[in-house]
Amino acid sequence: MNRLRPLLIVGTRPEAIKMSPVIKECRDRPREIDAIVCSTGQHREMLQQVADYFEIKIDLDLGLMRPNQTLAGLTARCLTGLEDAINKYNPDCVVAQGDTTTVMAASLAAFYHRIPFVHVEAGLRTGDLQAPWPEEMNRRVAGIVADLHCAPTQRAADALLSEGTRPDIVQVSGNTVIDALLWTVARERNNSEQWEEKYAFLQDRRMVLITGHRRENFGGGFENICQAISTLAADFPETDFVYPVHLNPNVQAPVKSVLGALSNVHLVAPAPYPEFVWLMDRSSVILTDSGGVQEEAPSLKKPVLVMRDTTERPEAVESGAVELVGTSIEAITQGVSTLLSDAAEYAKRQIDDNPYGDGRAARRIVDGMLAMSWQSTQTLRRAG
Repeated sequence: MNRLRPLLIVGTRPEAIKMSPVIKECRDRPREIDAIVCSTGQHREMLQQVADYFEIKIDLDLGLMRPNQTLAGLTARCLTGLEDAINKYNPDCVVAQGDTTTVMAASLAAFYHRIPFVHVEAGLRTGDLQAPWPEEMNRRVAGIVADLHCAPTQRAADALLSEGTRPDIVQVSGNTVIDALLWTVARERNNSEQWEEKYAFLQDRRMVLITGHRRENFGGGFENICQAISTLAADFPETDFVYPVHLNPNVQAPVKSVLGALSNVHLVAPAPYPEFVWLMDRSSVILTDSGGVQEEAPSLKKPVLVMRDTTERPEAVESGAVELVGTSIEAITQGVSTLLSDAAEYAKRQIDDNPYGDGRAARRIVDGMLAMSWQSTQTLRRAG
């Protein structure tokens, strides 16, 4: 029996987290699958932390990042690097997750080589190419060329169908981030001593966890975010605000300038994935502009306030677990204040069933890859 050879692409830390369950599922089926894992190195050090934690072996590291690299430069390097990877391994399909530059380039590289492309976390849409930027464009490009769309929810699948995607190549898989989260939170709850020691300053106080890194918030948006956090820290002196600060200078500068001297605001280094999961589990409220956190936090019953004006994850908003507050100082302070002061409102945000998955998404995705791969590959290559 010929084994399926997928080229599994990762570039950023979130991609590595969400692809790890798929990679592990592939490698748990060695009689059926000969998986090749390729890293573009878009978040090289943080990605390696995830790979080590999930015991994922990277077969090829393209090492594409350069200081102050533009999106155009990164895209060009991704395309040529992935072309080399495809030529080297001759895969049966290319698999990538999400909406980064790596994913968009992977979809194009597969298309240029007439190799099937599998899009994990397909069908997310805001309808606005500027928000999030450039992610909305990236995922639309990937959606145009994909041969198997692994949609995390029925809404995402419906978005693809409304765009004219054939129903037979769309599957509702759930989101692999829930697979990764459930495995990780169980492990870290049983191994929490190291984190309790590291964050001993929290004692038994409430904690608001903050993350922020979106390009569209650079400049005035981040200045507003920091001013709002400063106001909240003054209004709630018995609450700690923990902010793992992204390494991008556009984030570091305003955060350190406005928040660096506040005694109950703790600016810490970007947290490795297991540590960040522990922080989410330990938090009372999460203030973020991250997409992944919107998916993960409902499984932990943590209310989330999203510092964006739009979201491609409306299911969490509709469930009540997530609220959009944008980058308005007033909206951020009001939203967090309500959750810290109103127990009834807080309880309404804690939901029982996460709309993004049950922890078995990777199995469904790999089953779908095995079902579609050989016929699609042979048809495309004959056409070429």
